[in-house]
Amino acid sequence: MAEGGDSQEAALGASDHLLADSEPVLKDWTMKRNCSISPRQFICLYVSLALFSLAIAFMLFLVGAWLVLPFTGIELLAVGIAFAIYARHAVDYERIRLFPNRLVIEQVSAEQLTQFEFNPRWVRIEPGATPRDHIKLVSRGQTIMIGQHLAQYRRTQFATELRIWLARC
Repeated sequence: MAEGGDSQEAALGASDHLLADSEPVLKDWTMKRNCSISPRQFICLYVSLALFSLAIAFMLFLVGAWLVLPFTGIELLAVGIAFAIYARHAVDYERIRLFPNRLVIEQVSAEQLTQFEFNPRWVRIEPGATPRDHIKLVSRGQTIMIGQHLAQYRRTQFATELRIWLARC
């Protein structure tokens, strides 16, 4: 079973490579979440927090305050769950690639990839009514929202830039 998966991955990689050679990318935008800490640093932070909390709880346990230890465990569990939820979305991104005959949008949220493909000549861009609203791409009755990882003040600027690049196709 693993061999079939490897050959499929190789075939997909080869087809991506062929597409890249045959069709040039006119413009490539990648929008990521603003994460100030890497996954490795995040794990080190949690481990140091856990060790520090457990050291204090163990010292208090030795002097007779035994109830501190279970509450420390509950605290570390709650913080661990919160960190896991945060880490799950730490690598979310949107990637928009414009080719001469297609517009490809990749959205990754919680490690789940969603991909859309449109004809760039048929795409209509609708910036949100307010700066907080996402940008809408509409094509042939299908609407998707983009720009969730952009700062509010950059959304209209990005919509204008995308509109200019789509006009070139």
